[in-house]
Amino acid sequence: MEQTTTSLTRAVQYLLLLFLLFAGLYFSAGILMPIALAGIMAILFLPLSRWLEKKGINQTVGALICVLLLLLVFGLMIFLFSWRVSNLQANLDQMEQQANKYIGQLQQLINDRFGVSKEQQDAMLKKQSSSGAGNVATYIASLAAGFLGSLTTGILVLIYIFLFINSRKHFKNFILKLVKKEHQAKTNTIIEEASGVAQNYVSGLAKMIVCLWVMYGIGFSIVGVQNAFFFAILCGTLEIIPFVGNLTGTTLTVLMAVAQGGGSTMVISVLITYGLVQFIQSYILQPLVVGKDVDVNPFFTIMVLVLGDTLWGIGGMVLSIPLLGMLKIVFDHIESLKPYGYLIGNGEGKKSEKPLTTKIKALFKK
Repeated sequence: MEQTTTSLTRAVQYLLLLFLLFAGLYFSAGILMPIALAGIMAILFLPLSRWLEKKGINQTVGALICVLLLLLVFGLMIFLFSWRVSNLQANLDQMEQQANKYIGQLQQLINDRFGVSKEQQDAMLKKQSSSGAGNVATYIASLAAGFLGSLTTGILVLIYIFLFINSRKHFKNFILKLVKKEHQAKTNTIIEEASGVAQNYVSGLAKMIVCLWVMYGIGFSIVGVQNAFFFAILCGTLEIIPFVGNLTGTTLTVLMAVAQGGGSTMVISVLITYGLVQFIQSYILQPLVVGKDVDVNPFFTIMVLVLGDTLWGIGGMVLSIPLLGMLKIVFDHIESLKPYGYLIGNGEGKKSEKPLTTKIKALFKK
């Protein structure tokens, strides 16, 4: 009886500790999320920083070059996105006419089914819009506050990246000092493998997004979607958020196809393009480009995405998979935690590689 009470007390303590951990992560999102994002990005730039140092460039200067390169990449992406948006505006009149046509058809359907005339529907819409007119100033103020908050977070992330790269040896030595000497070799291995997982995931994801731009661009162009490359860039870039991102991008593309008057044939063609690209991504691109480093169970992938969104929003969803992959590395190297590493992973190791991927790799080796 006493042993049962002790076990129950320990379980309650663990649950309380877990609750406090999640509460701490939730309420400190504004502090921890930029640090975690900067840490992942800093790990991505470590090979470049080390290469610059081998060429005789000072570590601080190398860290600054990495940050400037990141700014250049984001600047080019924003320019490309803005350029496509400006081209999209040329078709706004046509889209507006098509949208008004569908609205008219919907109003006629409501009139036929429910007996609500077009005039009554217009009056209800005007009443609704007038009641919300007073909230415009509040909306604009919140939008401005959100923009300023994002700008501040972005500046903080850049500063953190610079500091992480420039002081990486100091942080690594601190971690090694926390463990006993006999465990320092294993700890160093964990650090190296965990950073390798983050590097391979982020760099592989970037390569895969570029491939998705090309595939979606070709597919949407063949289908006949207006501003096909804009939506290709949108669908590919949203892949940063697994599962949710590409579905959102494809949904927007389908809506645009409907708005431009494409009809059911174009909508079906867009969905076929999406399915074909997802097949190539899942069975060819992801194993070849991203690799098996972040080989986690689909159940835990979805669960950690939901958890990341709950705790840190969009940023949490972006960070959840690389952080889970790094956590799995830690579990796999600690004897008492190995069962949890097995649970998070697919449990099959390198043998789980898809046969199609193996055949393609064999072709490249010839």
